[in-house]
Amino acid sequence: MALIDLIEVSKKFDTKEILNEVSLSIGEHEKIAIIGKNGGGKSTLMKILCGVLESDSGRVIRQNNIKVEMLAQQPKFEANLSVRDVLNNELKEIFDARDEYTKLLHTLQDKPDDEKAHKRADELIKFIESKDGWDIERSIEILLEYFSLKEYENRLVSSLSGGEVRRVALGALLLKKPDVLLLDEPTNHLDVYMVKFLEDMLKNSKQCIVFISHDRYFIDTLASRSIEIEDAKIRSFDGGYAYYLAKKQEILLSLAKSHETLLKQLKSEEEWLRRGVKARLKRNEGRKERVFAMREEAKKNPGVIRRVRLELERASKNFNQAHSINRKKMLFEVKKLSLKMGEKVLLNGFDARVLQGERIAIVGRNGCGKSTLIKALLGKISPNSGEILRGEVDVGYFDQNRSELSDEKSLIEIFCPNGGDRVLVRGANMHVYGYLKNFLFPKEYLDKPVGVLSGGEKNRVALALLFAKKHDILVLDEPTNDLDIATINILEEYLQSFEGAIIFVSHDRYFVDKIATKLWAFEDDSIQIVHQAYSHYLEIKDELSQMDKFEAEILSQNTQNNEKQKNKSGTKLSYKQNQILLNHPDKIAEFEALIKQLNANLSDPKIYQEIGIQKLYDELESAKSQLEILENEYFEVLEIAENLGV
Repeated sequence: MALIDLIEVSKKFDTKEILNEVSLSIGEHEKIAIIGKNGGGKSTLMKILCGVLESDSGRVIRQNNIKVEMLAQQPKFEANLSVRDVLNNELKEIFDARDEYTKLLHTLQDKPDDEKAHKRADELIKFIESKDGWDIERSIEILLEYFSLKEYENRLVSSLSGGEVRRVALGALLLKKPDVLLLDEPTNHLDVYMVKFLEDMLKNSKQCIVFISHDRYFIDTLASRSIEIEDAKIRSFDGGYAYYLAKKQEILLSLAKSHETLLKQLKSEEEWLRRGVKARLKRNEGRKERVFAMREEAKKNPGVIRRVRLELERASKNFNQAHSINRKKMLFEVKKLSLKMGEKVLLNGFDARVLQGERIAIVGRNGCGKSTLIKALLGKISPNSGEILRGEVDVGYFDQNRSELSDEKSLIEIFCPNGGDRVLVRGANMHVYGYLKNFLFPKEYLDKPVGVLSGGEKNRVALALLFAKKHDILVLDEPTNDLDIATINILEEYLQSFEGAIIFVSHDRYFVDKIATKLWAFEDDSIQIVHQAYSHYLEIKDELSQMDKFEAEILSQNTQNNEKQKNKSGTKLSYKQNQILLNHPDKIAEFEALIKQLNANLSDPKIYQEIGIQKLYDELESAKSQLEILENEYFEVLEIAENLGV
């Protein structure tokens, strides 16, 4: 069923056409990614869907009584409220429904035949269950924990940073569960662990979700459909980012040769993503087999969990020992470096070298010290102890504040400060428009002052300025912030062709996987040097976390089993448990065969291009989830049967 329909909707701002007679249907349970260049109309479309912006022409039809809510770019709350007060206020409808239901129960005790009260009680139950409202307090606690807001829960929301306020607003929206949830760059200001929590929440949600994101892993994981806005028109693609890339190539192949460069870029991107998806699937299969083998063995010997954990930690931390010493030119040497922020220890006794040609990603949770380390490497702050030795090297720096740009100057004044229209790009003389065209700037932008540009456009200017100069090493602090995917592709192309070293901070898993050859990963007050893909490193971290939960679960189960053993005399299996023992092995075998077939389909380009890689991937994930449920049910009953001697 369609929740929102747009019929031949058009929108202009001054003379600029944003949407031209576009039609779109948004259905129940859909997860839709909106893709397009900055300024191309993505946010405008979202605002029209939400109803906060009127279209110039056309019709917008929303189903009666549906709730549509959108995450604001700059959320505002009452200044005198604490974080917890804000969440309680935003979730007032759920709390009120529970209070009303409690009162109705008392009414029904006195008047059990009151049909009106029964009907209202049924309505309230459906509403509360649709919002997971019976246990909303626990949901709030989990959200505060995973969004790193627990320490701020009693602080005034007006005292938080913009990123923290946005996390509060996002958290409230997630818990409110509107029928249609509209998210504009929801992963901004989230570290990768928060993004993983957000992904899991949205994947498991039955809501319709429409979102804008430059996080390509996030799109590929979540989207069941992708909508591209280009030249004021929209085009719909089934599936996530991988399927979008494949279909976009097919469209460009049928067009003029002028699209050859973009086609080449898309093909390269699709091949890279396909290899990554295949590798993740293979790792996930191996992980699943290991976890189930461990589950069975751990029932008899809980020590196996500690052994597996040690193996995972070794895989995560000591992987770099397999790499030989690189004899390339050394650009930086860090010796026994320690950094503090006030009383908080960020880093203690860190040793490292940065060699010519290395691509190092500095990764970790928000607030762990990544940007502080960058400032120390650049000499902007002094370490608390230790030293940083730097050779005669030219360092190019890109910071989040774009400090090298002057709002008053036009683009041509910035790139041609001595007049004329030529710019020196790493020693080569180019026309300024010819160079800036590579960064998606049209000719009419040359005379525009920087101050009127959007945040993403300013980032493009800063990157163009950075890449025009010769440097031995580039230091980049969150370079993909405020950039659309097209611009990130350009950035990646420049970085991959750069011959010097690169040190960068980023939460963008896809970007890190594509660029980095080494990770400096913050863990507590130390840094682990890791030679792994960032996504693989995070998977191991996630599995270690699962080990901790599983160990606690095993200990709890053993305690319960001991109690059951004492009281098992005369106990028999129920009818349902007997049916599980009888039928589940065949069902498990069926799902194992299905998973094997889906994996084969994902390895066959003919099949996955026809059906869609995202659709196959979603089917595979669903089959795995069903198999896990069946296996858990079967092994649980099997254990009970063994305890009963059946």
